[in-house]
Amino acid sequence: MSDQVTGGVDVAGLPFEKALAQLEEIVGQLEKGSVPLEESIVIYERGEALKKHCESLLRNAEMRIEKITLGADGHPTGLAPLDVE
Repeated sequence: MSDQVTGGVDVAGLPFEKALAQLEEIVGQLEKGSVPLEESIVIYERGEALKKHCESLLRNAEMRIEKITLGADGHPTGLAPLDVE
């Protein structure tokens, strides 16, 4: 299985909110412990792919965020990349 497609469903095409909701559902299923071992392995692998996808989407969003720079007079002078540390 690749990180992009697991369980027959494309992870890369999911918006952040849907990917996160699916990841939360998987965590809930695994925490209950009521899923058979083979199915647990499959949904765990999907969970890993969803986690990586969400992290990637968040990184991309952080790179797109900009902060407004202010001049000495307090008026906006332009935009600068957000300092992400």
